[in-house]
Amino acid sequence: MILLTLAAILWVFVHVGVSGTRLRDAAVARLGETGFTIGFSVASVASIALLAQAWQGAETTPLWFAPAWARWIIAILMLPAFLLFACSLIGNPTAMGGAGLLAKGPRGIQRVTRHPMLWSFAIWSGLHMLGNGDSAALVFFGAFLVTALAGMPSIDAKMARRHGEAWAGFAAASSILPGGAILAGRNRLDLGEIGWLAPLAGLVLWAGFLHAHRHVFGVPALILG
Repeated sequence: MILLTLAAILWVFVHVGVSGTRLRDAAVARLGETGFTIGFSVASVASIALLAQAWQGAETTPLWFAPAWARWIIAILMLPAFLLFACSLIGNPTAMGGAGLLAKGPRGIQRVTRHPMLWSFAIWSGLHMLGNGDSAALVFFGAFLVTALAGMPSIDAKMARRHGEAWAGFAAASSILPGGAILAGRNRLDLGEIGWLAPLAGLVLWAGFLHAHRHVFGVPALILG
């Protein structure tokens, strides 16, 4: 359990303590953007490999058991995670890369939240913590939950440093909380911009993982009968 905890801390530090902070800026200044990207990628792969290995070998204590009906609720709530993940990859005109795109304002899934991928990871990890209910799973999935939730303001701060006024305008018309800008009247939902391909892909992935969960991970997502 100690190794798992240390691996979780390392994972969070790499992705929150370095990636979106001034420590990253200092590393980029010394190593260059390419050098930092290579180093960060190596550190990221190594940390997740260590985290997964530590989880598999960790002693654990059951804290609660999710009943069969709760697993159905968890499975249904996993659908938004897959939809957000697919929308973050397919047809996402995210402006995270340049001031020119930022100036055009949020589009597509960015109208809903400017961090769709991180929210997909947050939902996934949070639901798996509830579904597993043992100490090792809480540490393992908790590391991803902390990374996702802390990563959102960290990325925002990095973008503010890089793009100044362009980012301020983009942030004012969007929100971290899904639907926040829409409910506040600062934006509107445009399903046409999101399109049909990404939601369909998310739905297919969701159904595929429900079916294959037992075969891939050794644990059924749903208990039937």
